[in-house]
Amino acid sequence: MLVAFVAPQALLAASPALAQSTQTPSSSPASGTAAQPATQPTNEAPQSGLLGPILDLFNPSRVAAREPPTIDATPYNLSFEVKSTDRDVRSAVEDASNLERLKARPPAGAAGLIRRALSDGPAINAALYSIGYYGSNIRITVAGNSPDAPNIFDIVETSRKRGPVPVVVTVDPGPLFHFGRIAILDANTRRPLPDAPSLASLGLQPGEPALATTVVRSETVLTNHWRDAGHPFARVVDKDVVADHAVRQLDVSFYVEPGPRATFGRFSVNGADFLTPRFIEDRIDIAPGTPYSPDVLNRLRRRLLEYESIASVRIIEADHLDPDGSLPITIEVSPRKPHYIGFSASYSSTDGSAINGYWGARNLFGGGETLRLDAQVSWFGQKSDAVPDADPFGYKVAATFMKPGIITARDDLLASAAVLREVTNAYVREAGTFLAGIRHRFNDEASLQISIDLEQSRVEDTTGINDYFIAGVPFEFNYDNTDNRLDPSKGIRFTGIAEPFAQLGDANGVPTLLNARFSTYYALDEAKKYILAGRVAAGSMLGADLYDIPPQRRFYVGGGGSLRGYDYQSASPRNEDGIIIGGRSYFEASFEARIRVTDSIGVVPFFDMGSAFASEAPDFDEMKYSAGIGLRYYTAIGPLRFDVAFPLNPGPDDGSYGIYVSLGQAF
Repeated sequence: MLVAFVAPQALLAASPALAQSTQTPSSSPASGTAAQPATQPTNEAPQSGLLGPILDLFNPSRVAAREPPTIDATPYNLSFEVKSTDRDVRSAVEDASNLERLKARPPAGAAGLIRRALSDGPAINAALYSIGYYGSNIRITVAGNSPDAPNIFDIVETSRKRGPVPVVVTVDPGPLFHFGRIAILDANTRRPLPDAPSLASLGLQPGEPALATTVVRSETVLTNHWRDAGHPFARVVDKDVVADHAVRQLDVSFYVEPGPRATFGRFSVNGADFLTPRFIEDRIDIAPGTPYSPDVLNRLRRRLLEYESIASVRIIEADHLDPDGSLPITIEVSPRKPHYIGFSASYSSTDGSAINGYWGARNLFGGGETLRLDAQVSWFGQKSDAVPDADPFGYKVAATFMKPGIITARDDLLASAAVLREVTNAYVREAGTFLAGIRHRFNDEASLQISIDLEQSRVEDTTGINDYFIAGVPFEFNYDNTDNRLDPSKGIRFTGIAEPFAQLGDANGVPTLLNARFSTYYALDEAKKYILAGRVAAGSMLGADLYDIPPQRRFYVGGGGSLRGYDYQSASPRNEDGIIIGGRSYFEASFEARIRVTDSIGVVPFFDMGSAFASEAPDFDEMKYSAGIGLRYYTAIGPLRFDVAFPLNPGPDDGSYGIYVSLGQAF
């Protein structure tokens, strides 16, 4: 069995409430609301505790039970009579009903019940509009009478003496409407706009169900279409929405004012006093006269936020163009706290446990520099197969430094050094490491880093104790055009490394490491509820025999970061005694279907394959396979991952399943 857990450094959650108002073909009477009087809380309500938010998610009555009781509560029995066999219609009605949503919390007095009943009509009507029903007939009765009857309060008071007040919601949704005539017109000339987006891209094709939500969403699509085409002041001025009941169609006319086409003009910066002069200006690589594009501004914002010293970036577009047709832009930045501390922890039944404490400094010398110091202690949790009498205790003390703009604004200096002791099933290592290089950013998506890689180590494995000196020059190319670092829905990622070694243990000549990783992501729908994700990785050590390569520089496969369901490093070559020794090449591949069930919950069926090989090139006849299912809980900083994986062709030394918990997707 394999159980792995990674505790993130910080876990933030946000639950923003979004509200929108739309014009609809018909109107409904307004309704008011009244505040509930305060009372003393009860001591018998269930407590929230650590798991309270999760329990509340699946049992809303817990929330109601924790609230103080209502004074003069008026219980009621609610029933729905929906004249439709369509489940979506009934769900829309019940989800929109205040009477249904708040039935566990009886209202205060007869007036409270009547207010609740009156608010249901407009809410249900709007919900039916959202799914394409514009001819509905909604009737609500309280104790057999209309809630606006003259003597309704007396009727309710009489009824409540006999028990809960009966409330009946009767809904005849009428026929489903479809889109009819759709027009995208110039707001000034009232003539069709020639460069308008297609109706298919708006979801407004004639004959399709006329969802009100699609109409509302189309306004944003229209505005973004013209803004993307270089019109910063584009807007939908008005729209006509007409429900033709005779033919059961919804005709929609949008009146759009694209506004003038613009170029980027002067950029001004506010709030950057905490950085060296022109730090922000030097990183605005948008030349005056460049055609206006909101995507260009978004990429600039994301690029500036990659600097740890900067807490926020706000880009403000002017409300007018300069005489030359250019748009002035103001960039406001704010600093993050200069110092931070924290800790992280991990657990695995085979990899061992670790606790890490760290201290960091941001904007160390005023130029955006960062320094982080880490101190980690670890416990392997079992005897190493290669060194059974080894102390399972490990440690790592490390320092990482980054200096932006070492040569130009596109060039950053990165350096890290560490002293460590590492215990695995294949070897036990004590080492000092140093890596320093310069990373050049070609653009927002591509970068190349050239470094110096040094290591002095003492390693014990099945061959005994050996001292190794390693000196290499890694070239690392990265390309990433995904839309989200922790939870991408589109784009690709690629990392390629070529590292020739001047010294690599006992290897002669110039052995060279080649390693590449590629992943791609594709959303099947606009709401990004269904995402396909794939990953392929492969590597080889050229020009060196297996036992001439230091054990820590060989390839290993197995575990949550490579082949789920198999123990750490277990899908790797072994010696005649069955002890893991690592390989000269490897291959891995993964496929996931990421499915959102709700806004915060998702399931992920997945399939992994991979293995390390003693040969210089992968031997696909020795591949290992696994499959499993994952659960995702989506937070403001990324998904919380829980995966269960099962080996499909396990060997005699492999476990039966693996469990993994971490922050972020598997890849």
